[in-house]
Parts: sequence; structure tokens; C-alpha cells
Amino acid sequence: MPQLYEYNGFSLQIAIEDQVQRSACHSRPGYVAVVRIFEPGTALSRFSTLRLGEPGGRAFASRNDALNGGVLAAQRMVDDLLC
Repeated sequence: MPQLYEYNGFSLQIAIEDQVQRSACHSRPGYVAVVRIFEPGTALSRFSTLRLGEPGGRAFASRNDALNGGVLAAQRMVDDLLC
């Protein structure tokens, strides 16, 4: 279920998706943050939906890490690109 946050007048919607990471030896679960940023008073996303993980293309190790990483990335985007 997506989480909604308000930040500097924008709505940040963060959802978490399960992502299985496969390597040559084994598979392990991981998580990706799905981020959408909405302008005030509209249901249209400001950017295309973003799927974010750890640096280097790895998935986050926990749902909580994915949620926190998604919120921080969305806040940075608002600060750097929209304000």
C-alpha cells in the first residue's frame, strides 16, 4: 500500500515492491521504492514513476530502507528541481 507524504506543498507517494536479486550462487529478496511526485491540487504526477534502489543498482535490503530511501530521494528532487 503506498504511503503519502506532504513536502513543501507537493505530495510524495512511495510504494514498495518486492524484487528478487539473483546472483550466480543464490537468490535473495530485496525491495525497490516506487516514487511519484504530485503537484498541489492535481492527480497528475510531475515526473514519470521512478523505481529506486541502492547505489550500484542493488535493491534495498529491507522494506523500511526502501521506504526511507524513497522519501529522501523524493524530497531531494523537490528541493533541487521544483523549488
